[in-house]
Amino acid sequence: MWEIVVRELTYIWYYFEIQFKQIAFYWALGIVIGSVISVFGKSKIHSLMTVIQDKHLGVFGIIPASLIGIASPLCMYGTIPIAASFSQKGMRDDYLAAFMMSSVLLNPQLLMYSAALGTFALCVRFISCFLCGIAAGLVVRFCFKGNKRFFNFDGFSERASRDTHPNLFIRLINNIGRNIKATGLYFLLGILLSALFQRYVPADAFASLFVNNRGFGLLMAATIGVPLYACGGGTIPLLQQWLASGMSMGSATAFMITGPATKITNLGALKIVLGIKHFAMYLGFVMVFALLSGFIVNLIS
Repeated sequence: MWEIVVRELTYIWYYFEIQFKQIAFYWALGIVIGSVISVFGKSKIHSLMTVIQDKHLGVFGIIPASLIGIASPLCMYGTIPIAASFSQKGMRDDYLAAFMMSSVLLNPQLLMYSAALGTFALCVRFISCFLCGIAAGLVVRFCFKGNKRFFNFDGFSERASRDTHPNLFIRLINNIGRNIKATGLYFLLGILLSALFQRYVPADAFASLFVNNRGFGLLMAATIGVPLYACGGGTIPLLQQWLASGMSMGSATAFMITGPATKITNLGALKIVLGIKHFAMYLGFVMVFALLSGFIVNLIS
């Protein structure tokens, strides 16, 4: 019995070590880049939103708003107070929708993590998240005209930054430490789950779900993104192994959209500012966009 346990642990450690060596560099790079942007570029990024409002770009302002959301290093609980401050200054809901949607889906740190999946997957993730932000802005723009408001930011105010140390280098080190603390455990857990997947999930069983039936695979990927997604860094090892095992890029795309969009902590924050009706619309929009994006990616890949 003990020999079996030792053998299985050896196999799991072997898979774990291989996966760690493949991905650790991207995880570390993502943390550093995200912290650099947070410390040195966050105020500039958010000032750009004010510029968009002042330029009166109309519907075209949704495009830069979505890009700025991707560039923002904040989590959803950091994004909402800032969006609330923008709203108080008169920013339109469609711009806020584009900014918040793309911010939910992607940030500079997660973008660097995703490079471990390959150039094509990286491009697909960036483009799909960018377009999802634009689509969210367009939906809000044309469905909520006049005096109707999509968001309710009552009770929210912009929080004071924790990056307050006068020495920028120390501020950067502190930020890196917080990012490691926030993502490190999930990153290691994701690699462990990937190692367990490689050892114990039969290739034929996986192929029957995600390879042989691409339509069902899309639906499955969009659905499992809801309970499985806890941290972006933690899902990269799983996605890497799933893609290597035959998952289509379209299914991976659907997972990469529904996962962060329906992450429990994000849903809790969004429900507060959306209300029940708009929250239900948000969930429906995410699922439809994820499935449509996955279908299109499967066609072109």
